[in-house]
Amino acid sequence: MAEEKKNLLTREGLQRYEEELHDLKVNKRNEIAEKLKEARAQGDLSENAEYDAAKDEQRDIEARIFELEQLLKDAEIADEEEIDEKKISFGTTVTILDKETKEEMTYTIKGATEANSLNGTISNESPLGKALIGAKKGQTVEVECPAGTLKYKVISFSREK
Repeated sequence: MAEEKKNLLTREGLQRYEEELHDLKVNKRNEIAEKLKEARAQGDLSENAEYDAAKDEQRDIEARIFELEQLLKDAEIADEEEIDEKKISFGTTVTILDKETKEEMTYTIKGATEANSLNGTISNESPLGKALIGAKKGQTVEVECPAGTLKYKVISFSREK
């Protein structure tokens, strides 16, 4: 039997997902139950758009609750005791320089479930994330991609405390 893949999270990410799950279970479920009750009170459900919309919303909420429960069931917090302060690791915010375009970029390396490049976070499983893990300040890392090899120089990095 294959070992279940753990969802590596930061402490902040774990807390954010737990809070969202609590809000969905406690607040959103009650809100949707009230909407369904009001829609039923209007009579014929076969042509009731409010009832259909509430049922769709209920389905979406229950799907997100299931998704969060699965994510949290397999969650693992990055062990900050094992971090080498001289190297980039999970949870590190790093500023890099694209050697070709001379553009500086700053990313925080997080788990795949927390990653969102539009918000400045990349996955530790992404090609760039993998290349940066273990790198030191001043080091150049190479990332293989379909367009060729991209080179980035590590300018600085820090960890949230």
